[in-house]
Amino acid sequence: MTTMTSRLVSNSLRTTVRTSVQPRRQLDSALRSWVRFISSTPERRTVHRGPTLATASGIYAPKLAPIPSLNPPHTRSMFIQTETTPNDDSLKFIPGIPVMEEGTAEFLDTRSALASPLAIRLMGIEGVKAVFYGPDFVTVSKDSESPWAVTKPEIYSVLMEHFSAGLPLFRSREERDAAGPQDTKILDTDSETVAMIKELLETRVRPAIMEDGGDIEYRGFNDEGFVTVKLKGSCRGCESSTVTLKSGIERMLMHYIPEVKGVEQVLDEEEVVALDQFAKLEQRLAEKDKSEPKMAKYMSV
Repeated sequence: MTTMTSRLVSNSLRTTVRTSVQPRRQLDSALRSWVRFISSTPERRTVHRGPTLATASGIYAPKLAPIPSLNPPHTRSMFIQTETTPNDDSLKFIPGIPVMEEGTAEFLDTRSALASPLAIRLMGIEGVKAVFYGPDFVTVSKDSESPWAVTKPEIYSVLMEHFSAGLPLFRSREERDAAGPQDTKILDTDSETVAMIKELLETRVRPAIMEDGGDIEYRGFNDEGFVTVKLKGSCRGCESSTVTLKSGIERMLMHYIPEVKGVEQVLDEEEVVALDQFAKLEQRLAEKDKSEPKMAKYMSV
């Protein structure tokens, strides 16, 4: 009897526990379902302000936009080449893009360089004394006292900054037209001989001289049959300019145009002084070689 009573009490307790635990399990299950529903819907970002199971795990964490760097790395998208010229004090810089689409321009002082922002910056570099624009190159000339090891990096920096930024070469179209020479433009008033001279200078002579970073400018043709020209760029003040003038330009013009009897170069005052000093130096060296005995030469060697 006692055993049967214990079983009845135990069964009643189990039934009571089941009836009390089951609603609690249903409530917990419903609560978890509601939490998952709220966390998985797009609207939960506006409804729920605090962390959820999904946001805490990082599944639905919002993606932040990348913060731009305050100091972005400077990249150079161009490469500037250099070429030597017959003039040791002139270098030809080739940026790989057009410089002067038509004609050329030369700047010999700060005043003339005011028309070009690039030229005025190059002239501001210590030692630079002349800047020349060609179709696809820039020739920079320096004084003999300034080494290229010091001047060249500064020129690189100015050219790279200018051409990479796509800045204009001149301040206005009028200044650009005034800078480029119109010397070889054939006019209606030109004679047949002058027209042939201009054509040869433009098509034959000028491209060859530009290969060395220079240019030639036609100045006139007189009644005696002499053509006057002006050498520019790296050819200005170059020691081999006389050889180029006589052996190359003069010979070619006299061959194609019988009326031409010779070619003369128009010199600036500085070029006259430089050539005069060079001639005196050659004369002193020649006199020294004549006065020194031949045996002394061999003994010194």
